Amino acid sequence: MMDVLVPILTMGLLGLFFSLGLVFAYKKLRVEEDPRVVAIADILPQANCGACGYSGCRAFAEAVVKGDAPTNGCPVGGEQVAAQVASILGEEAQALVKKVARLHCRGTKTAAKDRGEYIGVTTCRAAHLVGGQKQCSYGCLGFGDCIQACLFDAMEMGDDGLPRIDENKCTACGRCVEACPRNIIELHPVDQEIIVFCRSLDRGPLARKVCKNACIACGICVRACPEGIILENNLAKIVDYKKILPEQIPAIEKCPTKAIGRIHRASEEEQAKTNEKQAFAP
Repeated sequence: MMDVLVPILTMGLLGLFFSLGLVFAYKKLRVEEDPRVVAIADILPQANCGACGYSGCRAFAEAVVKGDAPTNGCPVGGEQVAAQVASILGEEAQALVKKVARLHCRGTKTAAKDRGEYIGVTTCRAAHLVGGQKQCSYGCLGFGDCIQACLFDAMEMGDDGLPRIDENKCTACGRCVEACPRNIIELHPVDQEIIVFCRSLDRGPLARKVCKNACIACGICVRACPEGIILENNLAKIVDYKKILPEQIPAIEKCPTKAIGRIHRASEEEQAKTNEKQAFAP
């Protein structure tokens, strides 16, 4: 009988000893959690998209409490979340400039010439490695990596072979920007109306030869607004959109290839039709 009880008692005592040791270690080594981290994490959208610059919503909450991230650093949450975060920290809410993704390409199926048929993995990243099917080496490849990356259903492929962005749904998370191997998607302030719809660095004649909508560096836009637009590497570049005055826009829009101009926004009627279509989609 003793041969059985001794091992049992020994194991029991050892288990009790180690349990007490773990309890002691937990009490001595545990790190008290700041309740503000929990409160902020709970009000964040939990998209974990990385747009704030951190690995997830929890990491962003910890950074805000430490003072390493701004209270308005979550673009997905917008002004409402920014105000709540500031309130939790007892700070004044910081202004948040809404941004949206914009496509810098008008190389549609009819405008941009193909070099041949592409046979391979149908992703933009794979096609980019071998040059893609278009003669323009700067334009959209059209396989929709950006659309697949979008977590908010804010992008779809248009009939013209280019992705379309719904600015009402876009949260400026930046996932589409990272997904594009051609770097032709950027985040812009929503109030910026004029953008350059091209990223080609080719000289004018070659750029126009491979795409009808390419920037040819003619300088019309620069002459119309030298304070806000420059020419750099054969491409028009907006250096300060706030310096583009309303009376200068008509002259800018005289661009012969329409490579620069107003961003198209869906009218209320168009948006209503889109919403209705989505509501009845299977």
